[in-house]
Amino acid sequence: MAGAETLTEAPPADPDVREAAGSVPTDAPAPSAFRDWSVLFKARITVFVFLAAAVGARLGDADLGTGRVLLAALFIAFTGASASILNQVLERDTDRLMPRTARRPVADGRIRRRTATAVAAVLGVAGVVGLVREFEPLAALLSLGTILAYVLVYTPLKRLTSFNTLVGAIPGAMPPLLGVVASAGEPGPWGWGLFATLFVWQFPHFMAIAWLYREDYAAADMKMVAAIPGTEQMAGRQAFLYCLPMLPASLLPTAVGAAGWLYTLPAVALALLYIAAAAAFARRQDRANARRLMFTSLLYLPALLGVAWLDSVLRIS
Repeated sequence: MAGAETLTEAPPADPDVREAAGSVPTDAPAPSAFRDWSVLFKARITVFVFLAAAVGARLGDADLGTGRVLLAALFIAFTGASASILNQVLERDTDRLMPRTARRPVADGRIRRRTATAVAAVLGVAGVVGLVREFEPLAALLSLGTILAYVLVYTPLKRLTSFNTLVGAIPGAMPPLLGVVASAGEPGPWGWGLFATLFVWQFPHFMAIAWLYREDYAAADMKMVAAIPGTEQMAGRQAFLYCLPMLPASLLPTAVGAAGWLYTLPAVALALLYIAAAAAFARRQDRANARRLMFTSLLYLPALLGVAWLDSVLRIS
């Protein structure tokens, strides 16, 4: 869910960035059952969804106890894991065509399609029902809609049009908003601000990955910018243009008085850092700049969520 196909589905196979993005190298040892299920759950992404949702729940209701915050985040992480598993089930044939995904457990046949689908169904139902029973029904409805949008709309669009990235960015930006809605019943400035920030954050991140692995996408007939003939030089420009709204989007909570200086100053610095990395990639599209942009994006998100949480804690203490 989170990051749509950014932090999520486009993990680099390059040795320098493989570990950061969570890919399984094609020359890896024989996978264990633990590794297979970790890949199926997209464990790093599921952890991110959990943390982003927890921050959102905390920002939505400062009086919500830690146990309740973690419970809301857990249910939202269940729905994210469900979407990730169903995505791999539906894309098993495509995954077999790309070296960086060919050894995923469903694509490689180590986990049966029916087993994976059943696990995804259990997780999805548990997450949605848990949100209905313990938190706000709106959060449950939005979580269900996020799963459906990711699996039934975004996933098939990847074979049809490069606009899939735009569509996929919507479910990818949902985790903190879902957390806010679960605890507060409505998105509020923090929900909308973090949703907008994550929405635009995904494009520079993915453009760097799409450029690095454009041959993989082309081999699988995936309609991604940089993989479609004639679009190779568009990735850098699009990364930079999409990076520009990062600053105003991240400052929405500040503009309405929900955030203080402890959030605002780092948010500005992080946005400028991200914009600078995207500008370098736009000026010169090469592997070094693409990797630098990707690593900057991976730094940006946890840092922004961390200062948002810290600002909230200190403002009410």
